[in-house]
Amino acid sequence: MTSATPVTPFGARLRAAMDSRGPLCVGIDPHAALLTSWGLNDDVTGLETFSRTVVEALADSVAVFKPQAAFFERFGSRGIAVLERTVADARAAGTLVVMDAKRGDIGSTMAAYAETFLSPGSPLFSDALTVSPYLGYGSLAPAVDLARRSGAGLFVLALTSNPEGAEVQRAVRSDGRSIGATMLAHLAAENEGAEPMGSFGAVVGATLGDLSSFDLDINGPLLAPGIGAQGATAADLPAVFGAAVANVVPNVSRGVLGHGPDAAALRAAASGFAAEIRAAVPSA
Repeated sequence: MTSATPVTPFGARLRAAMDSRGPLCVGIDPHAALLTSWGLNDDVTGLETFSRTVVEALADSVAVFKPQAAFFERFGSRGIAVLERTVADARAAGTLVVMDAKRGDIGSTMAAYAETFLSPGSPLFSDALTVSPYLGYGSLAPAVDLARRSGAGLFVLALTSNPEGAEVQRAVRSDGRSIGATMLAHLAAENEGAEPMGSFGAVVGATLGDLSSFDLDINGPLLAPGIGAQGATAADLPAVFGAAVANVVPNVSRGVLGHGPDAAALRAAASGFAAEIRAAVPSA
């Protein structure tokens, strides 16, 4: 019996995509106001047109898509079917997919979430999944284990861009280390020895200013929301992320999507952000 071909880990695939296409991640966030601004109805037909247009316009040029699951789930089973097609079409075109679902639970429930998004046989199988560790980092073990087996990755909420996150993430433990710093340390341990980059990343907001008090060198990717509509710019990245900036995956959603539905305008917007990132981060 021949053994199965080893799956290239997410971290290695992401590094290759970032090196060849640049590190830009474009969110696919079909919220009602955006559908309306595109001249689409806030229904499943509008959802499908929106998602298909974004993928067709950008799949050959951006490294990563990040669909926000909630905007598909609100339409029930038909919305989930659109999400399945969006993921399949993006991956077939060679773009990595990070499913933004922020799942977090314990035991068999966490295992079921992991199977939904990280099992190769699932219709929603994605290259990586965002997860919440705030039932304790150990609660993520089923997702960590399945990601390792399937060659997928995780992005753990560590230092998020929303102001409310600070009350949990900046809280200090009895050992003097903040919760956010603890999550980063767990991820560094997961990625130890991985080359060229580990598969277990952190979500760290680009709007947070100087983060020099945190050790962001986790040998893994740092998904950085906040560029564009939230006020951060590509020029802010080196100051925020310091020596870890080469592993940053800047996420832009409204800043690109707001230029639709014209495909050329979407491509121009994404290209503009990519150029700004390359100018700010020479290794990008």
